[in-house]
Amino acid sequence: MQQADASASVCGVGCWWTDGDWDTGPVMSEQQAQPAGRPGRYQRSVVGLATSLVVTVVAIGGLLYVMGAFRHDLEVEPEAVDHLEIVRSAQRAGLDPIYPAALPKGWIATGVDVPTEDERGFMVRLLTDDERFVAVRQEDASPGALLSRWVDEDTEKRAGYTVPASVGSPVAREWKGYADSGGDSALVAEVGDQTVLVFGSAPVEDLRTIVDALVAEPAG
Repeated sequence: MQQADASASVCGVGCWWTDGDWDTGPVMSEQQAQPAGRPGRYQRSVVGLATSLVVTVVAIGGLLYVMGAFRHDLEVEPEAVDHLEIVRSAQRAGLDPIYPAALPKGWIATGVDVPTEDERGFMVRLLTDDERFVAVRQEDASPGALLSRWVDEDTEKRAGYTVPASVGSPVAREWKGYADSGGDSALVAEVGDQTVLVFGSAPVEDLRTIVDALVAEPAG
């Protein structure tokens, strides 16, 4: 047994004594312990991570699709205001606004600007029946100043307008015409110490319709 004891330090673990000699048996290398072609734990972790990412991307894509399927573009309808009620309030406050007494069918007023410390003018904003913009601006300013601010700095003269005789008491009978390169038109007249500007993207015929409807009398 001394020989076996002496050889034990050489053979080590995995050997046994057979017929006077150490039998090592089949050698099990590290490569044999892990079958060829089988990925290790690190490789399996990478594959699992990639699979998780694919599933996550698909899930997010599905969520976005569902959200898009139920999303609709909302059209916000313009809200009408009672411009005559605001005119009455302005008149009770001592102002003398010029305003359209009536609007054509399908038209609405969308806002009224009253004079303040920072804004001196009075303005009624309108939308036509085909949603084109028209406004009536009244202010103690020159026609050129109003045209530059509300229409364009480079307006060009166009045909003027004479209110027909069928309109008994217009705020002004003669109006000068202007337009800019962007398609906006304007009619302007001086009424006392005020300038009245009717302008917008609507056809000039619509501007003339509003000019005919302008009054300065107390609102009914």
